[in-house]
Amino acid sequence: MASVIEFDAVSKTYPAAPSGRSRRSGGFTAVDDATFTVEKGSIVGVIGYSGAGKSTLVRLINGLERPTSGEVRVLGIDVGASSPAELRRLRGRIGMIFQQFNLFHARTVRGNIAYPLRVAGWDKADIEARVTELLEFVGLTDKAGQRPRRLSGGQKQRVGIARAIAASPELLLADEATSALDPQTTAEVLDLLRQINRRLGITMVVITHQISIVHELCDRVVVMENGRIVDQGDTYRVFAHPRAELTARFVDAVTQGVPQGDTLEALRSGGGVLLSVDVNEVTSEDVSAVLDRHGVRGTVVYGGVTDVRGQQLGTLTYRIEAERAAVVPIAVELAARTRAVLPGDVGAPAGAAR
Repeated sequence: MASVIEFDAVSKTYPAAPSGRSRRSGGFTAVDDATFTVEKGSIVGVIGYSGAGKSTLVRLINGLERPTSGEVRVLGIDVGASSPAELRRLRGRIGMIFQQFNLFHARTVRGNIAYPLRVAGWDKADIEARVTELLEFVGLTDKAGQRPRRLSGGQKQRVGIARAIAASPELLLADEATSALDPQTTAEVLDLLRQINRRLGITMVVITHQISIVHELCDRVVVMENGRIVDQGDTYRVFAHPRAELTARFVDAVTQGVPQGDTLEALRSGGGVLLSVDVNEVTSEDVSAVLDRHGVRGTVVYGGVTDVRGQQLGTLTYRIEAERAAVVPIAVELAARTRAVLPGDVGAPAGAAR
């Protein structure tokens, strides 16, 4: 399958500022030796905390920044070697969705959606037809004549999405597009993005710090920390078997992970032996069946399971009413297929890597 984006050993370093008054005063590297590809028709999530380099990555993709080293190719264009005119044409093939919507408050909803088409020189009749089509697609036909200030956050983002796809871009960049929205509205926006990808075939790169956005929407994920890519690949593989501590932390934030600290102490006060088991595609046998075979019973007392593109992922902690000596062989058996540990027990057998 053809690649829409190719990063080959890309770094972006900002030099020291002469004034010494900015955070760049000592110089810093925002993206460090990044290599990844985005295939045509896919949805790729780029996840990381603030300062990870995600925003710089977006600016490298749309040609607002050039790489210091390495090669960035987007839609067949070498960003680092292109002229300003070539980069403007490239940006015309890319749609952008922003966190704060970036709508024109003096224009109506219809006027906001029509704006990029006017800039592109479309005929007036074609603009009217296209805007009408898009208003229906995003469910805002009845809001066409209103100003953005009268819209909810979700409605504003729908206007932003309609504007972003108005000129039929080949690539759509969504930069923290749901961060300002409530959970219900976020789900609606994600469904709309999913429809755009499936029905229109537009490739997407979704920049976010929210793991829930990635596991609900994205085919593949790139995990960034301090400018470097620390994990990447198929979304389920990355989250079920993280190669970086940061990835594991993201997963644990959704599924609660293995109990620690005060939570662990509270659970241990209830008696029995605690056993935490990761739930993923290699957990081929139900844990209760293993417990039954060993003649013990267990109750789930902590954890959670989420759905990642149709497959279950999570960690469940069981309280087992038995002596530790009876639970250790169970942990060892389960650890042959997945992570299984006795939380807080320094004598516990090492669980399998995720």
